[in-house]
Amino acid sequence: MKKLALAAALLATMSAANAYQTEVGADYTYFDNDNSDSTNAFGVDATYYFNPVTDNNAPLAEAAFMNRASNVGVNIATDDADDETTQYGINGEYYVPNTDFYVSGNLSRIEFDDDHANQYGAEIGYFPAPNFLIAAGLVGTEYNDDSNTDPSIRAKYVTRVGQHDWNFEAGGVFGDYDHYNVAADYYVDNTFSIGGQYENTDLGAGDYDVFSVRARKFINQQTSIQGELGFGDDTNTVGLRGTYRF
Repeated sequence: MKKLALAAALLATMSAANAYQTEVGADYTYFDNDNSDSTNAFGVDATYYFNPVTDNNAPLAEAAFMNRASNVGVNIATDDADDETTQYGINGEYYVPNTDFYVSGNLSRIEFDDDHANQYGAEIGYFPAPNFLIAAGLVGTEYNDDSNTDPSIRAKYVTRVGQHDWNFEAGGVFGDYDHYNVAADYYVDNTFSIGGQYENTDLGAGDYDVFSVRARKFINQQTSIQGELGFGDDTNTVGLRGTYRF
């Protein structure tokens, strides 16, 4: 009995060591524009989880989602374009305890050229199956005297196919300017993924398409690095991101 108790205590200690409750990140994106000067964008963000998050022998990148870990986050981003833009934001996710329901919301302020705009979003979601979320809501923008609110829908599913895990995502916003995306990530193992995404935005006068490829690697349980290449109709991008958990 003493040996069993010792083993249980050791296992609990190891699990606690792999748990985290805060994640901070920083990112950089280079925009190679065909019709204007190239620009650089920088961002930092932080997310606090109400309860410790453990990986449970699953992909580290999906730990918070698979734990249904409620959280609140903040972010700030800026660029060096001629009309320099700075964005501040706050967001949150809440997984209703002992149910399969989910709610989220976000609010941000964008400042540029002595002017500003506000953006917001809210959604309600449901898990029809483990690790499969379907959510619908509204997204809106307020700029000067104009405002618009459009419906949105998205889905996310993390599942095992054969011997490896996959992440599948899709979403859309439908209004004056439609936008939709599809994405997938393949987990070589729990620490390394490769994936891609396709986005389409209908600006009324024509569609704008972006294809991107990405990879993320966890150097250890706490630290990850990520790279992404984007290919658009008028702009190509190179993105780098790093995160740390504690």
